[in-house]
Amino acid sequence: MALGPDIRSYRTATTLAGTGVLDEGLRSYMLRVYNWMASGLLLTAIVSYGIAHTSLINALYPMVRTATGAMVPQPSLLAYILMIAPLGFVLVLSFGVNRLTATQAQALFWAFCAVMGASLTDIFLVYTGASILTTFLTASAMFGAMSLYGYTTSTDLTKFGSFLMMGVFGLVIAMIVNMFMGSPALEFAISALGVLIFTGLAAFDTQRIKADYVQFGYRFGAEVAAKRSVFDSLQLYLNFLNLFLFLLQFMGQRRN
Repeated sequence: MALGPDIRSYRTATTLAGTGVLDEGLRSYMLRVYNWMASGLLLTAIVSYGIAHTSLINALYPMVRTATGAMVPQPSLLAYILMIAPLGFVLVLSFGVNRLTATQAQALFWAFCAVMGASLTDIFLVYTGASILTTFLTASAMFGAMSLYGYTTSTDLTKFGSFLMMGVFGLVIAMIVNMFMGSPALEFAISALGVLIFTGLAAFDTQRIKADYVQFGYRFGAEVAAKRSVFDSLQLYLNFLNLFLFLLQFMGQRRN
């Protein structure tokens, strides 16, 4: 499936479906994608905030006395499991989207967002609530601007896709290396590159979703459209969440 805008495919689609019908279908489809993304982020925020501000946080991050006598929160086994669990949901949704029903895909998406929220409760232990909110609003503005650019621009962003994905793999490798090195300089570089990469992916994936619908959307049935909207919203959700987390390392005010 093509990842970039294809003018010939657009003409074919409009010939078969009619320009007005296609444009209306595209707007409806993109609205559905954004609604799924926003709903998922809201669920993630509610779960994360709810756990962090109740006694449930003690099951994930119990207080442990250090060698100096200070009491500090330490991740439990359950916390480590929750950190890894979202990857399983992403793999199932990504590789099983064609086998899942729309209802199954939607249920997995909700479960993924809830588990992701549980895995992010530690940010409330590290950063102040005010700085988390400020960072979230900043990330929302940046993501919204870049997604709008990706939707409206006539520039083909496909050529940047491979570089952005290479950047993602490079980030993962660098983060694993820095787990052992503990280098502040490398951590700063990772955060800066993370912001740039996921800002770019916000525009790239928005254009890809639009182009895919233009090329193939007129053939979508209700079931296929429902499943694909969930999968496409997952891509944007992950772009936003990673942008927010990397920004938080710059803007977040740490607790004393």
